[in-house]
Amino acid sequence: MDDILKTIQISSAGMRVQGARLRVISENIANANSLAQDPNGKPYRRKMVTFQNEFNRATGLHSVGISKVSPDPSAFGKQFSPNHPAADADGYVLMPNVNTLLEMTDMREAQRSYEANLNVIKASKKMLTSAIDLLR
Repeated sequence: MDDILKTIQISSAGMRVQGARLRVISENIANANSLAQDPNGKPYRRKMVTFQNEFNRATGLHSVGISKVSPDPSAFGKQFSPNHPAADADGYVLMPNVNTLLEMTDMREAQRSYEANLNVIKASKKMLTSAIDLLR
């Protein structure tokens, strides 16, 4: 039974990090068109989640955690819009480095990983319930 509880703890850690990843992806999508308001300003910069292995000494388990949420260093795009307040001298406005197609793909991957961990928890719970029923 101890192994079943450990499995649940590992899967719940996976669900936590994928939930956090989904929040970062949602923020990226929500700000995909957030531009600077003056010529010297910068538009929204995409954020990325980095995972890490975490060891819990109390349980002796290795699980996944978030190492950091960092800005994507890729270049901003440019769009010709001379009437925009953030336009430079040549009439170009810096655009966020968010690719919504990539964000939607990442979102789908995070969602599926979240669901896979949830299914592991459901199966573990079912095994735990069956083991308890056998002991009665």
